Amino acid sequence: MELKDLIKESTIKLQLDAKDKNSVLDEMIKLLVDDNVVTDKNKFKKDILAREELSNTGIGFEIAIPHAKSKAVKEARIAIGITNNGIDYGSIDGQDIKMIFMIAVSEDQSDLHLKALANLSRKLMHDEFRESILNAKTEKEIIDML
Repeated sequence: MELKDLIKESTIKLQLDAKDKNSVLDEMIKLLVDDNVVTDKNKFKKDILAREELSNTGIGFEIAIPHAKSKAVKEARIAIGITNNGIDYGSIDGQDIKMIFMIAVSEDQSDLHLKALANLSRKLMHDEFRESILNAKTEKEIIDML
């Protein structure tokens, strides 16, 4: 499965409303619930937070990649959120995040989230790529870049 198979316009939000880590997680989960990818909002959030307890998924470069394998996930998906304001996420480099990529996979897709994570991380290492994601005007632009 490729990155492009995991991303749909319906789970991309170009202007997040969230102002803090908890509300950004809620906003991203809502995208997945509204698109019928996640069946149980509370269960999925619990799984995301359990993963966050292991180590913060704010990986630096203004990026967070929260992820979870969960019984509450019907189909694998990556939800994408962008904000120009920056959100304090407790990232390892101390910077606010401007891009969030939430990876949702079901429990039986054992290494899919790791492949998605590796794939995404490789692209996000490049300044120009991050810049173009931040400056995207439409959801389709983001899909085309990936």
